[in-house]
Amino acid sequence: MGTNAAGVIFIVSMVLALALTYRPFGDYMARVYMSGKHLRVERGIYRLVGVDPDAEQRWSVYARSVLAFSLVSVLFLYLFQRVQNHLWLALGLPAVKPDLAWNTAVSFTTNTNWQAYSGESTMGHLVQMSGLAVQNFVSAAVGIAVAIAVVRGFARKKTDQLGNFWVDLVRTVVRILLPVCALAAIVLIVGGAIQNFHGNTTVPTLAGGEQAVTGGPVASQEAIKDFGTNGGGFYNANSSHPFENPTSWTNWFEIYLLLSIGFALPRTFGKMVGSTRQGLAIVAVMAVLALGSLGANEVFQAIHHGTVPTAVGAAREATETRFGVPDSALFATGTTLTSTGSVDSFHDSYTSLGGATLLFNMMLGEVAPGGTGSGLYGILVLAVITVFVAGLMIGRTPEYLGKKIGSREIKFASLYFLTMPVIVLVGTGLAMALPGERAGMLNSGPHGLSEVLYAFTSAANNNGSAFAGITVNTDWYNTALGLAMAFGRFLPMVFVLGLAGSLAKQQPVPETAGTLPTHRPQFVGMLTGVTVIIVALTFFPALALGPLAEGLH
Repeated sequence: MGTNAAGVIFIVSMVLALALTYRPFGDYMARVYMSGKHLRVERGIYRLVGVDPDAEQRWSVYARSVLAFSLVSVLFLYLFQRVQNHLWLALGLPAVKPDLAWNTAVSFTTNTNWQAYSGESTMGHLVQMSGLAVQNFVSAAVGIAVAIAVVRGFARKKTDQLGNFWVDLVRTVVRILLPVCALAAIVLIVGGAIQNFHGNTTVPTLAGGEQAVTGGPVASQEAIKDFGTNGGGFYNANSSHPFENPTSWTNWFEIYLLLSIGFALPRTFGKMVGSTRQGLAIVAVMAVLALGSLGANEVFQAIHHGTVPTAVGAAREATETRFGVPDSALFATGTTLTSTGSVDSFHDSYTSLGGATLLFNMMLGEVAPGGTGSGLYGILVLAVITVFVAGLMIGRTPEYLGKKIGSREIKFASLYFLTMPVIVLVGTGLAMALPGERAGMLNSGPHGLSEVLYAFTSAANNNGSAFAGITVNTDWYNTALGLAMAFGRFLPMVFVLGLAGSLAKQQPVPETAGTLPTHRPQFVGMLTGVTVIIVALTFFPALALGPLAEGLH
């Protein structure tokens, strides 16, 4: 079978799998969060931490709970890395230096999983398992919990209660993430991913030398890395390493894992607001954006100008040779449309326009389908902005799901949307203005700018993938990118919870002849257009100086 035919089958089967699980998985998650019953193990956790699971929280209390839990997580993970040389299974590795420990602690707590280090030569097994992998679970759960609170803001009326953060957090981990990841880890082990506590094993090479190969609990971390849209590989090579991603079918399975929650949550949203058609409209926008991005990336990788790409039929540099261009492009597109950051190919060596599509995916706010939870609440904010724009066009007070979008709501939505571009553009500008940070760039000209722009876009969107042509394991980059990750994660969460709290207090208004239907193709087209246009207007000057200038040269 030819490479192109196999690639088409790979992509079509992925779309079908996501479509088949959209309804049952989305319905299951809705039942998890709408249920009034607590499992025995959950009650034990609530008693241990002193939480009343039947008490609900206002949006401000919910937000403070998110911030408090995340702060404790950062501090714990920072200290864990700083004392790793005294811990069991440290493999003789030293304590992680302070600036890198800060960067990594913030990275894994914010679901970014940006890595300025090589995992196998920096972190011992205990830190990988009990530090990084644990944060993979709870950071993903935090994102989903916030999304569910936002959905309640649309679904409820005349109340200031959005649920209980601790209940949402525990249910997400216990009922969704742990069961699926336990099964996924077994599947990956069957596929050839390793799961052991081995240190370095010296093996002979074909050239007659020796090489140290690191073992470890890889499959268990790989499962939550993808399912929780975390990223952060056990090895520096990430999912191009055969111990993490052994075969073509495990490559397919990992892509499915990183897309599955994001594409099912709109169904959960539809069930919770009492209209599955609204969920279909949201997932339709996600699908249009995702398929458009994938098609563009495939084209730019396949027909890029140049003697060698033309001769071999595609730009094969940076492509994972085991999987080919179509499979690598799907992984790259999926990982940048979500907040995963996991990679099975080298984004820095994609064609200039192919790399531009990956940058644009993140600049969309990762809403197609986005990270666990963050994608859903991100696109709901864009839906609010869309109905506001539509209301201005027809001179009518805008409404979404029966809730009026007034000045308070649009202020929260605007602050949410503006946070990420400010962090990206200010951070990139500072890095380009400082001589020492420019000296860390291995490339000059447009590609060098693209690498810096990609780093801050990835950090502010909590993605974690990178254009790897700059040295980022420095005091300045570890500090600056850590701040970008923290502000890019928690400021939008506070703003979107404020929006949800404002909506929950309203009494829904009945539909009239002038109400914009938000479940029809017309709204799908409008929301898609607003998403693309707003991002294009915001980031086009930066893209024009970076990947577009390089691609059109």
